[in-house]
Amino acid sequence: MSETIRCFGDHLAVYADYHDHEWGRPVHDDNKLFEMLILEGAQAGLSWETVLKKRSSYREAFDGFDPEKVALYDEVKVEELMGNSGIIRNRLKINSAIINAKLFLDIQKQYGSFADFIWAYVNNKPINNRVEKLEDWVATTPISDKISKDLKKLGFKFVGSTIIYAFMQATGMVNDHLTDCFVYEELTKNV
Repeated sequence: MSETIRCFGDHLAVYADYHDHEWGRPVHDDNKLFEMLILEGAQAGLSWETVLKKRSSYREAFDGFDPEKVALYDEVKVEELMGNSGIIRNRLKINSAIINAKLFLDIQKQYGSFADFIWAYVNNKPINNRVEKLEDWVATTPISDKISKDLKKLGFKFVGSTIIYAFMQATGMVNDHLTDCFVYEELTKNV
């Protein structure tokens, strides 16, 4: 292929590595799924660029997104995080990460893994959408509505349908790469 075409275009350099190596690629590792759940929730009301720029600080501040460690955070740790300029300092979002970590662990105990739980919503197979132009992207779907509703019922925070659909895109539960994007070709050639 002589020309590399990306969904987001080459003018947004901060996205290139993320787009090329992560976005839309199926994730079944629980710690990675927890990371994306927390980061997508942190993005609420902000740009994904903001979150990507702070991602390494998040990894350090949140103990590598280890849900067992995050579930044990106390008010002292919350105050420490509130003083960390490397992350988004929003008390509701920080507290939601702790709440979500505890619930994440509950799901692991009940289902064997969070991956088994979440991937069941798409019958353990990515949904390959045939998105031809950016205007065709959607913010929610009936599946993201259902996951959101179910997670909220369990007590999860910052898991609205738009956040959940972004999580589904990020973790490859749906492939929303544009059809002329080189990653779309990679993800669909063996399907």
